[in-house]
Amino acid sequence: MGHWSSNGKYTKDYDSSEAESDAVNQPPPKRRRVYKEEEEWSDDLVEVAEEEEEDEKEEEVVVEEEDDEEEEEEDEDDNDEEGDGGGGYEGDDDDAVAQLEVGYYSKTCPNVEAIVREEMEKIMSVAPSLAGPLLRLHFHGCFVRGCDASVLLNATGSNLAEKDAEPNRSLRGFGSVDKVKAKLEAACPQHRGPFWPVALGRRDGRVSSAAEAADQLPPAYGDVPLLTKIFASKNLDLKDLVVLSGAHTLGTAHCPSYAGRLYNFSSAYNSGPSLDSEYADRLRTRCKSAHDKAMLSEMDPGSYKTFDTSYYRHVAKRRGLFQSDAALLTDATTRDYVQRIATGKFDDVFFKDLSESMIKMGNVGVLTGAEGEIRKECYIVNWI
Repeated sequence: MGHWSSNGKYTKDYDSSEAESDAVNQPPPKRRRVYKEEEEWSDDLVEVAEEEEEDEKEEEVVVEEEDDEEEEEEDEDDNDEEGDGGGGYEGDDDDAVAQLEVGYYSKTCPNVEAIVREEMEKIMSVAPSLAGPLLRLHFHGCFVRGCDASVLLNATGSNLAEKDAEPNRSLRGFGSVDKVKAKLEAACPQHRGPFWPVALGRRDGRVSSAAEAADQLPPAYGDVPLLTKIFASKNLDLKDLVVLSGAHTLGTAHCPSYAGRLYNFSSAYNSGPSLDSEYADRLRTRCKSAHDKAMLSEMDPGSYKTFDTSYYRHVAKRRGLFQSDAALLTDATTRDYVQRIATGKFDDVFFKDLSESMIKMGNVGVLTGAEGEIRKECYIVNWI
């Protein structure tokens, strides 16, 4: 592979004997269009570069980063088919989870983990800003019907799929998932932040419902009682809530998801009282109305491409972007966790906690045995 410097210079840092399909031989144009001279690019990297073009356009309107000095100062579904598991957490999930194991494909596809890692390394090297969207895609996928990949399915006929639900319309990274799947069917960079073992053997779901996604995903405006209830329905507790919220260290968000905190308050407040006034002023200069769907803001200003604990420092200073972020300060348990991690002395604790919570979320609604199927293509169920 290679890398691009900020001045547009491309540097190779891989063995030139690698196959052409994995090589990047030409520098991309500034607008990331695929020109004739780039035909020797790997198909994987071309598609990711095209996705990144959208990212770069969006990043032009991202809220300005805070400077360093300021940082220091401060289911049942009607279409459910026979053999498919339900949407929420069920009492017999423990039995299904027990059937998963790390190294599940060690005999039938022994390089599966290595292939996924290698492809993700390529994707992140070309499009690092996809880290946040891919993490969000994982969260939204697991929260509805468990991690059965139903969020990847396209709508069919009169049925709207999960990706068509309002909370999911801004999901990105589907092309990256398809490319990884294609590599697996045909046969890391040094990690930053937490990592965890993934037990394999789960089956893909056959049902994808926009209505379920809209009903089950935690809203950005949620308070702790509402969020606790939603998380509990997936066998996730209050600690999982505050820990998984830390994933907001990556990525950006559109105005409608947080503009309610900036406008429509009484004259006593120019913005929501749970939002730092200076931070609110900065957001308001960029987000002109609650209906502005073009503008983006960093969820973790100044660090939205790096997985770290600065998100908690923002929340502790009343600079969490969403109302659900601010809500973490209203409960004693979640507030204590936020303030502890915000000190910057317990990054390893957060990484460990996040790993455990991600494993728990991955164990929601597991399908095994004769349930579901193993999809041949990510976006459509198999037809017999």
